[in-house]
Amino acid sequence: MTAPTARLSPVELYGQSIANVGPSLTPTLNITVVAALAGPGTWLAYLVATIGMMCVAANIGALARRHPQSGSFFLYIGRNFGPLAGALAGWAMVAAYLFTAVAISLGVSLFIGDVLRLVGAAALLPPAWCLVTGIVALAAAAGYREIQLSSRLALGLEALSLAIVVAIIIAVVHRHGTIIDPQQLDFKALPAGGISAGLAFAVFSFVGFESAATLAREARDGARALPRILMVSAGGVGLFFTVIAYLMVLGSPGGARAIGASAAPFAMLTTAAGFGWLAVIVYLAAAIGGFGCILASLNAGSRLLFSMARYGFLPAPLGALHPRHQTPHVAMLAGAGLVLAAALAVLPLGALLAFGLTGTFATLGFLLVYMGVCLVAPVDLRRSGGLGRGQAVAALAGVIVIGFVMVGSVWPVPAAPYDTLPGLFALYMALGAVWFWWQGRRHPGSLAAIETDLEQ
Repeated sequence: MTAPTARLSPVELYGQSIANVGPSLTPTLNITVVAALAGPGTWLAYLVATIGMMCVAANIGALARRHPQSGSFFLYIGRNFGPLAGALAGWAMVAAYLFTAVAISLGVSLFIGDVLRLVGAAALLPPAWCLVTGIVALAAAAGYREIQLSSRLALGLEALSLAIVVAIIIAVVHRHGTIIDPQQLDFKALPAGGISAGLAFAVFSFVGFESAATLAREARDGARALPRILMVSAGGVGLFFTVIAYLMVLGSPGGARAIGASAAPFAMLTTAAGFGWLAVIVYLAAAIGGFGCILASLNAGSRLLFSMARYGFLPAPLGALHPRHQTPHVAMLAGAGLVLAAALAVLPLGALLAFGLTGTFATLGFLLVYMGVCLVAPVDLRRSGGLGRGQAVAALAGVIVIGFVMVGSVWPVPAAPYDTLPGLFALYMALGAVWFWWQGRRHPGSLAAIETDLEQ
């Protein structure tokens, strides 16, 4: 079986993981929900989430060390829980990555509109459908040509946006005059219930950190490099989220309550500090980071489509490699087409609501596979004789954290229209199960191929 050329350096793998998380999106949008629930304990919710996601990273890294494969997640689970379970894991991750790209493309269109309105150029804003189409097309073009170029571009865009966010935070804190906040550091007074509730939403900020594992076959010495890259990515962005949450609550005149009530928390923070003119830069940074996240999501999603097609679970043309660029160009174009179609389909709901719905749908896919990986890792390591106490603890901790988040995603029942998403996701998974069962009946050899490949 022909595989992509192994040529990605650690820098490019870091670019894939970090850009897929899109750290700059948390202070500009995602932190709102966590602050509304956790109050002055927002930073602690992110700290606990960081520990949990590092446990998940440890499990993924252990599997990546043993099985450095393209489309890794469905192979990890398929080898241990059976090919059908593996195919369903891949199916869930395809939805996760592609719907992440849908959500962020809608978010970027909102940020671009904000920038143009703030500079008095609202008349230049194209129709929403035209803007979303252009965003997805640019990302697909970058991913089509060369994975090294697209990974470096994604990392560069996210680094630029993060630099802007950090510079603004430093200016706001300097104006505030101190970094000591007695309210946030009074552990006895922090709302334990609110922190527990906010933890579920804090974990949502991390989804995508694992995407470098989908490029394992294209990585130089992936078995050795990926475990470290995954741990550093999860820990690094988690540290950023924890510190930025603390400083944003510190710098906001209304504290966590004001952040939780704002639709644009970072812009509110700069305005309150007397740097209102920086709002344009904030939204521009968010748009830049968002584009990098779209690009990384398409890279990861296309690798899953490519790998699943190579095993016969999806149509064979998706398993083609570009003869010059050595990228899964057909899978990339197909993924971008699906992203664009879904984005245009939900756009009439309003870009902000559509962003929330598609992002939540994507998160359900991530959570399902994170849980599967935490369950699979100790089983796989025990088979190889490599299960130690530390890995067993990491697996248990990962199951507890992700289990808590999964329950919190469906109970209490979310408000409409979010209450429809668990059912829609279950329907999506059921359709996948029927399709893969039928494909297995038609091509029995495709099921055995997963086990054969992973034994090599």
